[in-house]
Amino acid sequence: MYNMPFNYEQLNIASSTYTPTHLKSRNNKAFKFWQRSLFQRACSIVEFDFPENWEGSTRDFFYYCLFAGGYVIVFNDDTYGFTFQWGNLKGFDWHYQPTTAIITNPALKKSLELTIHKDCELLKLTPDFCGIFDIIDYYAEKLSGLDNAINSAIVNAKVSQVFGAKNKTGADILKKIIDKINQGEPAVIYDRTIPQDRSDDESHDPWSYWERDVKKNYITTDLLADVATLLNNFDNEIGIPTVPYQKKERMVTDEANSKVIDSTSRSVVWKGCLTSSNKLIEKTCGRNLNPRLRYDPELIIAEGGEVNERKDDTV
Repeated sequence: MYNMPFNYEQLNIASSTYTPTHLKSRNNKAFKFWQRSLFQRACSIVEFDFPENWEGSTRDFFYYCLFAGGYVIVFNDDTYGFTFQWGNLKGFDWHYQPTTAIITNPALKKSLELTIHKDCELLKLTPDFCGIFDIIDYYAEKLSGLDNAINSAIVNAKVSQVFGAKNKTGADILKKIIDKINQGEPAVIYDRTIPQDRSDDESHDPWSYWERDVKKNYITTDLLADVATLLNNFDNEIGIPTVPYQKKERMVTDEANSKVIDSTSRSVVWKGCLTSSNKLIEKTCGRNLNPRLRYDPELIIAEGGEVNERKDDTV
């Protein structure tokens, strides 16, 4: 769904089935920020031994193909040598797996149709040939929604005192008094004989003070804590072990171990796909990309909430 060439009618249909529609519930600028941030966060979990000519921007394109598309087509080419592309798949074999990879690139005179396991191999991240932008968009939408709430909470926190004036004269004098206070004057004196609304008791001031407990309504810290919780949950989704900071001082060993298991559930599957794909690439193309997880599920050790990173170079 995330890689299909939708037109505006299909996008409207997809959006209308979501309540509330994401087009109204999120800030697009904040959503794009979190989408980029989470994508780069996800790319950090997998490492490879790239050929020298794959470094730099080529390496960045490789990660985009792998995480956005879910797979990379790896093959040997007469012009570009050992290379990769992201293309379409067609056909199916006895086990309903694709048999042909179709590559279209402006640098090519015509499209390439490569037979899988003969002319090329697929380096897969996920078993279903899909990327992880569904995970990224899921959390980016919630984080962008929290950004809106945080911005509103910060603005509301600035309103500490509210006054009601009986007449325009009282309002103007009140504004001047507040201006002087904001300018740093230690004391402001006003004339109590200023005109008042004669329909009220003359002994009253020309304005009234509405006391507002801003601290009780200050929720910015809670919203920021929610952002950290969502980031922790995203890390768990993609295989970065975390410890829930809000329970750190009373977390027991079993809870820490449970959190580690949660964070490795997806990465175990991704590791299996990368490992099996790399073996086929070695057989067909004669190259070993040596894919490995930065936090290997088999090597993760949680001791008192501290997670140790992998130390070897094997998957």
